[in-house]
Amino acid sequence: MRRTITFRTTLHTLIAASLMLTALPAEAEEAPAAIVSIVTGLAPGDLLNVRATASAIGKVEARLPGGTSVKNLGCNDINGHPWCKVEEIGNPQMSGWAPARYLEPINPQPVGDAEGPANADQPPPDLTARLGGTETTLPSADAIGRTAIEDAYRLALAATANRSSGETDGPAPGAAGEIPCARYVGQPMGRCQTSVVHTGGDSAVTVTWPDGGTRVISFSAGLPAGSDAPGEFRFTREGSLNMIRVGVSERFEITDAQVLGE
Repeated sequence: MRRTITFRTTLHTLIAASLMLTALPAEAEEAPAAIVSIVTGLAPGDLLNVRATASAIGKVEARLPGGTSVKNLGCNDINGHPWCKVEEIGNPQMSGWAPARYLEPINPQPVGDAEGPANADQPPPDLTARLGGTETTLPSADAIGRTAIEDAYRLALAATANRSSGETDGPAPGAAGEIPCARYVGQPMGRCQTSVVHTGGDSAVTVTWPDGGTRVISFSAGLPAGSDAPGEFRFTREGSLNMIRVGVSERFEITDAQVLGE
């Protein structure tokens, strides 16, 4: 009797182990391999902002110079703008989102945690679809509770994003605010005080440097048009964010909401 029990137990253990070993390769194949991308396409002296969310107004987690190698975990299309989830090689704690146009090559594999202000504005589907049921099948209390918690979290996230981007309470004409800025070559982006004056369809943003002095940036029809400096003026856009360079060193990041006062 004792031999029979031992044999059956051993047999069951061997069968279970073989099944687990058979399943492991299939699970390993499902995890896509990360791609190493190089930061490229930046203007001389510029740094690539790696943000906490896939949004031009997301919190900046790190700034990377051109030529930096990063682990590219995948890219998503966010309202027509491709963003990639990246990690610093050897330091997975430093991770975030960066515009795909500054990464070469990109990782075509989508990644699933791109929740941000751009996605939060989309209306949820009807309640029946959200709960995963049909009109004739009532969902369980647990499903209703989980869905309610998820919806409350998304609403709170959207409200926080709107407040930080000025979409609900825009600055009044002439009101003071702050923008990311840098004055010297190689200087990390800091914070500069600003004031905005509107004249018809144009705006003038006066930026006050922390160490003294000002720079006036003019906007026409909502787009950067020039400055009061003699150097070269150029800009690029990421969604509603204007990334402005004046001369060889001055850098500014100004949102449409700050310019238009909406």
